[in-house]
Amino acid sequence: MKVLLLQGGPDAEHQVSLNSGRQVSAALRRAGLEVHDQTVGKLDQAELAALPGDVIFPVLHGPWGEGGPLQELLVADGRPFVGCLPHAARLAMDKPASKAAVASAGVPTPACQVLGPGETLAIAPPLVLKPCDEGSSVDLRVCRTHAEAEAALAELRGRRPRLMAEAFIQGAEVTAGILDGEVLPLIEIRPHGGLYDYEAKYLRDDTKYLLDPSLAPGVADAIRDHALRVWRCLGLRDLARVDFMVDARGPWFLEANTMPGMTDHSLVPKAAAHAGMPMETLVRRLVEQAVRRNLKFHAVPAPRR
Repeated sequence: MKVLLLQGGPDAEHQVSLNSGRQVSAALRRAGLEVHDQTVGKLDQAELAALPGDVIFPVLHGPWGEGGPLQELLVADGRPFVGCLPHAARLAMDKPASKAAVASAGVPTPACQVLGPGETLAIAPPLVLKPCDEGSSVDLRVCRTHAEAEAALAELRGRRPRLMAEAFIQGAEVTAGILDGEVLPLIEIRPHGGLYDYEAKYLRDDTKYLLDPSLAPGVADAIRDHALRVWRCLGLRDLARVDFMVDARGPWFLEANTMPGMTDHSLVPKAAAHAGMPMETLVRRLVEQAVRRNLKFHAVPAPRR
C-alpha cells in the first residue's frame, strides 16, 4: 500500500504544513509504509488523479487545505483519505459558524462579533481579534483597550475582509486531542510571554506543555465532555484538536482543528505519545482507518502506481 502525502498548500500555514508533512512522512516510513511525498499549491481534480498512491494523507492547514475545498477534491477522487468530509471541514474552519453550532449543543463559548468592511466594533475590550477562517494564530491580536482594538482593525482590514472579535477569557489554555472519537490526554499550554501565538507555537522553545494538568475538580471531565460534543455536532472524523480557555466559571470553547499540526512542537502527537501511542503508530492507525472506511462503502480501490 502506497500513501500519497500532500503538504504545502496555498494558505498562510504553508511552512507549518511542510514541517508537519516531514514528520508524518518519516513516521509512515518507520511504520513500514511506502510514501509518495507531494508538495502542492492549489490542485485541480486532474492533477490529483495523476498522483500515485492508494490512500491519501493530506497534511495541509488553512482555509483551502483544511477548510473544505481540498476535501471536495478528495471525495471526488474516490480514494480513501484521512480527515473530515467537506461540510465538517468548512464548518470547523469558519470560527463564528462553529461557535454557533457548539453553543446550540450546550458548549459554552465566548461572545463574538463578525466584522465585515466598515462594521463598528460592539464587543468591549479586552477582546481577541482574529480572522474568521485561519489557524496557527495567524493575524491574531489581543486588544486590551479600545485604542488597541481600533489599531488592530485598521491593520488587519486591509488584508482580511472578514474578522471576528471575541470576548477575552483570562485563564488557562487547555487543548483536547481526539482520535476516532476518543479523547487523548489533556494538555495545558503555558506560553512564556502569556500569548500562545505563531512564534510560541513554532519558532520558540520556551512554551511549557503540561500533560494531564492539575485542574479544579470536575474541569477535566467537563473539557472531555465538551470536546466530544464538539466532535459530534461538527461532524468530525479521524482526528481533531479542540481548544479551550478555562477560568473560574469553567471551560470555554475557542475552536476545533480538523487537521492539527503534526510538527515536533504539535500537541496531538504529544498527547498520543503520552497515551502510549508513538507517532508511527498514530499515523499508521489513521491510514488504516481511512482504508477500512473506504472498503466498507466501496469496492477495493485499484492501486495507483
